[in-house]
Amino acid sequence: MHNYQKLMIALIGLLMLGMVQISIASVVSTGDFNKDFFVMWSPSHVNTSADGRTRSLKLDQESGSGFSTNQMFLFGQIDMQIKLVPGRSAGTVVAYYLTSDQPNRDEVDFEFLGNVVGRPYIIQTNIYADGFDDREERIKLWFDPTKDFHTYSILWNLHQIVFMVDSIPIRLYRNHADKGVAYPRWQPMSLKATIWNGDSWATGGGRDKIDWSKGPFIASFRNYKIDACIWKGNARFCRAESSSNWWNTEQFSTLTSTQRRWFKWVRKYHMIYDYCQDNQRFQNKLPKECSLPKY
Repeated sequence: MHNYQKLMIALIGLLMLGMVQISIASVVSTGDFNKDFFVMWSPSHVNTSADGRTRSLKLDQESGSGFSTNQMFLFGQIDMQIKLVPGRSAGTVVAYYLTSDQPNRDEVDFEFLGNVVGRPYIIQTNIYADGFDDREERIKLWFDPTKDFHTYSILWNLHQIVFMVDSIPIRLYRNHADKGVAYPRWQPMSLKATIWNGDSWATGGGRDKIDWSKGPFIASFRNYKIDACIWKGNARFCRAESSSNWWNTEQFSTLTSTQRRWFKWVRKYHMIYDYCQDNQRFQNKLPKECSLPKY
């Protein structure tokens, strides 16, 4: 009986340890850029408000700039309010993305492609899985993203990746790993934001260059929220279904009926490029996921 009691105590201890590790897996960020992020390069081009709640990135002829989270994550949802570069922003790229920074990296990208005055900002999204990308989609925004802050979100779970603008889903990438389609599901990723010179390709296929006389070019960030599984070295805790890992539950395994209606609206009226429709690029051999369901 004595040995039995010891065994039960040990088992309960292991169970409690697991519960504690799962309970700390989800983090709601502080909202202070100085606490949750570090400056990746060009600190002179990064400006943070006194309370740490707002941060801006600057691009000029000298340099771009960027910041990254201190932590890495495996699944969750991130939200960031961003106000993009006003005026003539052609050639500039503001990127907001998750990346594993490995040779065979996983990456989930928002890229905001600047434009000439009178033409809308373009959002390009892309997904790297096991080091391979070529999954670009582009949409024209239905509002001016330089006039005010708007919320850009990524929901990443075991079932799907959803890109959202002001809670409206603009892109889905479903987990079809069981059908041989690569999906980001094992590598932890950090959240980064950058601004840089992309005028070799970003606007008009590289025809519209940056007009440096219109600079400096500034993008602003605020009211971010990171509710995700902090990487502790063991994927099991991040892949578990629990109240902490709410994003992995059945409720978030697909879009709701309302989200599907919004998604179809975006695709019908605002999409300008979909790699899954580019037969010429792929020589009539579209990637496998293009023929599989999104929901």
